[in-house]
Amino acid sequence: MDRVRIAYRDNDRTPMIFCIQAVAQRHYGIDVEVIQIRDESAFEASIFDGTADVLIEHTEYLLAEAVSGKKVTMFCAPVVRTGLVLVVPPEVTDVAQLHGKRVAVRFPGRPTATLLRIRHLGLTGLVEPVIVPDAEVGRWMQWKRVVSGEYIGAFLTGDFLPAALAAGLHVLPVEDIPNVGLYAQACTSEYARANDDLMRRYVSAVIHAACLMKLRPAEAIEIARGEPARRLMHEGDPARRLQPEDEAAEMERRVRLTADLLQIKPYPSPAGIANAYEIAVEEWPGGKGINPLTLWDLHWVKQLDDEGFIDNLAASMETTPA
Repeated sequence: MDRVRIAYRDNDRTPMIFCIQAVAQRHYGIDVEVIQIRDESAFEASIFDGTADVLIEHTEYLLAEAVSGKKVTMFCAPVVRTGLVLVVPPEVTDVAQLHGKRVAVRFPGRPTATLLRIRHLGLTGLVEPVIVPDAEVGRWMQWKRVVSGEYIGAFLTGDFLPAALAAGLHVLPVEDIPNVGLYAQACTSEYARANDDLMRRYVSAVIHAACLMKLRPAEAIEIARGEPARRLMHEGDPARRLQPEDEAAEMERRVRLTADLLQIKPYPSPAGIANAYEIAVEEWPGGKGINPLTLWDLHWVKQLDDEGFIDNLAASMETTPA
C-alpha cells in the first residue's frame, strides 16, 4: 500500500484529518500517516526536510518560501472562508453599535484575517482593533475581555464558541470573507511531479472525506470518537478534558461544525486567493510580489470533477443528515 505522510499542528483539525486517513485506506490504497508537529518552524520545514509529504492547515508562509526559490504546489482548498464568528455582549444587535469601541484581535495565528474582516464590515477607523495575545487570556479566549467590558467584540473559531456563549455572549451574524481557509494542503512540486497517480488518489480521498463529513455525519462522528477524541480530549490542557458522555457530544459538535465549513469541490476562489495573499505578505513579508496563482495546481481536482467523480460520489453518499 502506498503511503502519504501528512503534517499538522492543531488537534482541532483531527476529525477531518482522520476521516481522510480512513477513506484513503478503505477506498484508495493509501496508508495516510498522520504526524503532529507542534513547533511552528519544524512544521513549516516538514515538506522540505523530508519529515512529511503533505502539510495541512497552515500554508500562507509558503509564498515567501517560493520567493526564496523553493518549488511549492498547493492543490486543494476544502474551506474557502475564514470561518471565524464575532461574539459580542447581549445588548449588541447591530454592527453600528461597535462604533467607537475596541475589538479584541487574537495573536498568534493570522491576526490580519481579523483585520480584513473588520475592513470588509466597513469598520476601519470606526473601531479600534487591539491585539490580545493568547498568553494573556488563554488560547482563543479573547472573548474574556468582552465579558469583562474592556472590548465590544472578538472574533473566534467555532471550536471555542461554547465557552463564550456560556459566559453570556452571543454571535452577531456578519458576513464572512473569502479566504484559503482551514484544511488547505500543499507539498513540494518535486513530490507532486513524481507521484501524479498517488496525488490523484489522495485528492480523491480528501474529497471523499469531505463528502463523508457532510453527507454521512454519523460515520464521520464514529471516526472522530476514536483517535481524534484521544488527541483532542486527552492530551494537552487538563481543563479541556470532558466526561465520556460530554466528550461524545463534543466530538459530534466538532464534526458538524467542520462539515458546515467544507465544500466538496475544493477549488479556491479568486477572491480567497487574493485575501490569502494579503494575509501572507503582511505576516510573511518575504512573499510580497509573487503571483500566488503560480503555486496552485488544481489539475487533480479538475480531472476528478470533469470525469463526474465528485458529483457521482456525492450522489451515492447523499443521505438525510441525522
